[in-house]
Amino acid sequence: MSFAQLLCGFRSFLWPVHKGEYRRFVPMLIIYFFICFNYNLLRGAKDALVVTAPSSGAEIIPFLKVWAILPMAILMTYIFTRLSNRFERERVFYVIIGGFLTFFLLFATVLYPLRDVLHPHETADKLQAFLPAGCGGFVAILRNWTYSAFYIMSELWSTMIMTVLFWGFANEVTNVKEAKRFYALVLIGGNVAGCLAGQMLVFISQLGSKLILPFGDDPWGQSILFLNVLVVVAGFGIIFLFRWLHVHGLGYRDGTAVHGENAQEKVRMSMRKNFSYIWKSKYLFYMAIIVVGYNIAINLTEVIWKDQMKHLYPNPNDYNAYMGQVLRAMGVVSSIVSIIISGNVIRRLSWTCTALIPAVIVLVTGIGFFSFLLLKDHSIGGMVSTFLGVTPLALSVFFGSLQNCLSRASKYTFYDATKEMAFIPLSRECRLKGKAAIDGVGSRLGKSGGAIMYQCLIMMLGSVSLCTPYVAVILAFVIAGWIYAVKRLGKQFQALTAQQETVTILEPVGAAMSEPALNGAIQS
Repeated sequence: MSFAQLLCGFRSFLWPVHKGEYRRFVPMLIIYFFICFNYNLLRGAKDALVVTAPSSGAEIIPFLKVWAILPMAILMTYIFTRLSNRFERERVFYVIIGGFLTFFLLFATVLYPLRDVLHPHETADKLQAFLPAGCGGFVAILRNWTYSAFYIMSELWSTMIMTVLFWGFANEVTNVKEAKRFYALVLIGGNVAGCLAGQMLVFISQLGSKLILPFGDDPWGQSILFLNVLVVVAGFGIIFLFRWLHVHGLGYRDGTAVHGENAQEKVRMSMRKNFSYIWKSKYLFYMAIIVVGYNIAINLTEVIWKDQMKHLYPNPNDYNAYMGQVLRAMGVVSSIVSIIISGNVIRRLSWTCTALIPAVIVLVTGIGFFSFLLLKDHSIGGMVSTFLGVTPLALSVFFGSLQNCLSRASKYTFYDATKEMAFIPLSRECRLKGKAAIDGVGSRLGKSGGAIMYQCLIMMLGSVSLCTPYVAVILAFVIAGWIYAVKRLGKQFQALTAQQETVTILEPVGAAMSEPALNGAIQS
């Protein structure tokens, strides 16, 4: 083998993108980088805001996800469907992302500086005295409502901007073969963004504590200002690149041609019809189970971990800085796995084998995390803490961070890629309606499902820490359902992609399966 052949093989291993594809692929990669950069910045800040807020704690998170985020996710999905029916999809993208950026700018310049005036502490104190102690999380939402609004919008950024808008666009302009080469590289961009965002959170926390700007008298407030300015600047970068793609004919206008469908055909969407697609199609139903199962599993473990962090880091800047370190480590692990492992695993192994990897990782790391939590107050936990020279609390936070890093890294490398690939073989109508319902509301239902379980347990037992053994049992059942759905969906995905490849061989280039044929392929 010559050196040129060796170099070509090495390039195809690490960068399997053809030269003619750069004009479309590179802007998509940078757009996803900015989206993930904002997502990770907001992820650290939203937890620091609500968990360390006055008279609040990790118990606020389950209440937020049920009583605030789920209704807002349904509302945003409804708005998205209405806008999609009325305007072209490019304009819908700008309207939705513009709304998010406006809120974050408003929060940094108006809502946070006026928090003492806007927060109804006296009313919340009276409500807390009237309600049972287990309802403290619900009262904390009302007490610190501007923080709650920030948490809601930060959560919805991942749902609407990353999942519905970006991946919906990517699935429109990419076919299955391209996705096997592109998506792992796109996810690498997101992982690198996570590394940078984690480092920026640490830097912002340190910078904000010095009060270098004549804006407010609160160190955490200056950190909030720096963070939101970065989010808005990155948001404008997203809009600029998205517009560039469409100006050069690489956007939605030509996207449907990838799947051989009529680019001029307008798909009418409604909430009822979107969900009816999931109910009637086993293919979409199994996808919904996977999305709901993943989000329940992640939510069950994260709440307990964040409860431990609140006790270790009660100061919001310290909490935010530690979250930055976790996100940075998560980005490093995800980037290494993406570059060396995930891309080739996705290209070489079956969809089912690849999609099972996140479920197995969450199961194994969950066993390790909950085992230490249940044993930390016994002699075994004390021996381990003494041997390592740290407190049991610090060690439980470390194990929670390790579990979160590995499970999230599996999401950013394998889960996201396989989930988005599963949408591609569907007809355009199925993709749009199924994705709007599954990603717009299904992910929120998953997180809210875990939150409802926590609410019931907290109201019965009184605290997050006392829920630990029951949460561990629930987690095992959730992961079992997740694995079952992956196996069932994998068989249908293989059959559907094989059928489309056969049609591609037999029919002229650019021909496609009819809408009824594709819809029938995803039925039982």
